[in-house]
Amino acid sequence: MAKTNLITREGYQQLQQEHDYLWHEKRPEITKIVTWAASLGDRSENADYQFNKRVLRQIDRRVRYLRKRMPDLKIVDYNPQQAGKVFFGAWVEIENEQGEKKRFRIVGPDEIYERKDYISIDAPMARALLGKQVDDDFSVNTPEGAKEWYINEITYPDAK
Repeated sequence: MAKTNLITREGYQQLQQEHDYLWHEKRPEITKIVTWAASLGDRSENADYQFNKRVLRQIDRRVRYLRKRMPDLKIVDYNPQQAGKVFFGAWVEIENEQGEKKRFRIVGPDEIYERKDYISIDAPMARALLGKQVDDDFSVNTPEGAKEWYINEITYPDAK
């Protein structure tokens, strides 16, 4: 399944910061260590060299990914016309019949990592929520079958 190319402004800034940190700070630091370790001689038995060379490859892979992905991303800012309905960037609180509540933000697939309170716009839950309003019921298909939810609250971080 193809990833949606939408991202919040904050998400884009975080990717840009990650790229800049990896490229301007972390990579030069690791390159110095690899150069130092290589100067010690036999690289095949040098743990510093082996480990940091692997770290350098991971950094380069991530930088390549970010440089390829970021130009394709479309930043989506809040629009007052979104008020009262669930769209990209919304914080949503939902509840099921058992009283279980969940609160999360609908964002792009590049933003969900390391955040337990974000879900991708590509997720079935997010797709089921789009266009809904407070007090609406909706159903989400899960491996265990359809689950019914109720929308308690919709907010947008940039709404004034």
